Amino acid sequence: MNRTCYTGEVSKAHLDQTVTLFGWVHRRRDHGGVIFIDLRDRAGLAQVVVDPDNEAAFETAERIRNEYCLRITGLVRLRPAGTTNPDLLSGEVEILCREIEILNASVTPPFQLDDDNLSETTRLTHRVLDLRRPQMQRNLMLRYRVSLVARNYLDALGFIDIETPMLTRSTPEGARDYLVPSRVNPGEFFALPQSPQLFKQMLMVSGFDRYYQITKCFRDEDLRADRQPEFTQIDCETSFLDEVQIREIFEGMVREIYRQVLDVALPDPFPVMGWEEAMRRFGSDKPDLRVKLEFTDVADLMRDVGFKVFAGPANDPACRVVALRVPGGASMPRSEIDAYTQFVGIYGARGLAYIKVNDAASIPDGLQSPIVKNIHADALRALIERTGAQSGDLIFFGADRAKVVADAIGALRVKIGQSEFGRANGLFEPGWKPLWVVDFPMFEYDEGEGRYTAAHHPFTCPKPGHEDLLETDPGKALARAYDMVMNGWEVGGGSERIHRADVQRKVFKALKIDEEEARLKFGFLLDALQYGAPPHGGLAFGLDRLVTLMAGAESIRDVIAFPKTQRAQCLLTQAPSAVDEKQLRELHIRLRQTEAK
Repeated sequence: MNRTCYTGEVSKAHLDQTVTLFGWVHRRRDHGGVIFIDLRDRAGLAQVVVDPDNEAAFETAERIRNEYCLRITGLVRLRPAGTTNPDLLSGEVEILCREIEILNASVTPPFQLDDDNLSETTRLTHRVLDLRRPQMQRNLMLRYRVSLVARNYLDALGFIDIETPMLTRSTPEGARDYLVPSRVNPGEFFALPQSPQLFKQMLMVSGFDRYYQITKCFRDEDLRADRQPEFTQIDCETSFLDEVQIREIFEGMVREIYRQVLDVALPDPFPVMGWEEAMRRFGSDKPDLRVKLEFTDVADLMRDVGFKVFAGPANDPACRVVALRVPGGASMPRSEIDAYTQFVGIYGARGLAYIKVNDAASIPDGLQSPIVKNIHADALRALIERTGAQSGDLIFFGADRAKVVADAIGALRVKIGQSEFGRANGLFEPGWKPLWVVDFPMFEYDEGEGRYTAAHHPFTCPKPGHEDLLETDPGKALARAYDMVMNGWEVGGGSERIHRADVQRKVFKALKIDEEEARLKFGFLLDALQYGAPPHGGLAFGLDRLVTLMAGAESIRDVIAFPKTQRAQCLLTQAPSAVDEKQLRELHIRLRQTEAK
């Protein structure tokens, strides 16, 4: 029963050879007494011909149906002229069946595997069959190759794969922890790690100066699209290198992954952009550089106009007024503009003002918009000059709190650029556009709690010269942090870490974490840092996101073998599920009665 090769690998190289193949029946066709079987395995399809002259094989072939598991032995021959399939490696040949064995029958599948219109609920409920579909097999094979290239690259540079615990201490920062009750320590709980951050830093103190791990992480987040309660990181840390050297190493890794897996040459080096510039130009710290649209700040032009929707935010330092010029956009119908107005409402925008530039040389008569009459001619002329608008263009506006403008107009920028209109008018450049975003703020201010929170995590090192700002003006302190962005997705991020106790104390003070709280949450790390901790830093790549991008998949669930739904449920195994009372008693847990929904 030895297999000659994978079914999808049969080619002209096997011509006139007898081969033994294993696989599943993708399709069975009866053509005038000759039965054709498309046999499928993870490598692809091959066409098997069963001739009625071979009575035993033909009788068996008459009984088989889709998804039967078969062993086939036969002679490889050329397909008849005009029947080749250039899309298959096996497309020039077929196998004349000599023997056929049904290894296992199959009940009728709940769906056709070549049906492209399946609901995600159906796919995830019957995930075992869904994973047989060629596109899912390709996605998971691509994921494997990405992981393999990453491992080989890191191994060649002296990185060591070290496992870190899955049962650890709860140190909630940001997302909620998944808690695991301890049976032998009643009333106490482990937590599943949100990342190996603290352990990999301690590995640096331990002298393992180049660490990596492809590992699961867990976050009990509120329901969000394309998030998973468990996800996979390529997690890395290294000592004695600065942030530029760290970026160079891992930029090289991603470049090598794309070269080997997709045969794509990414730019060398990747462009680098400061966080402030990214937010100013694109309203996003993960800008999609394929979209050829940018923000133009116009608050100074609108401070004295009669249009209060603009004048109010223009005179408020917490707000922002921006213009988004859309070349050729004056041809957009009103219905499309109305649809964009509804779209930005998702992000908190209360409306979407616009001006159609019918004649850029005639101000204000050449401008078409309900708002033009409320903006004086000097401001309109300055607006046209600053945005570079030409006749036939459209200008959208955002005027609100800075975050609302960034979120709403940033999303609008991407939506227009990626739309049919944007592609037809040269506003979108296909391909791969990587970017490093650097110089992030150290902190974000939480108005609800009245204090600063760590933008990344509390062990991120401030930029040189910014240590004093931790005490005098934390909002202006920048971090030695960096994110890798690809086509508008953050695929990786990290930072230089704090390795000096005095700097760490300043950060905790800025975060209003007193010594008692710091000891309670992070005492084991703080103790370790006392023993000659080296300068160190690293980053983590979201393997699921990276592979989703590379596969051109619609969702990260398409590149995870057994994912959860947006409600954090596994439809295949029906998890999470109730457990019996005995298990709860052993864990010293009693459930409170909840009202029926």
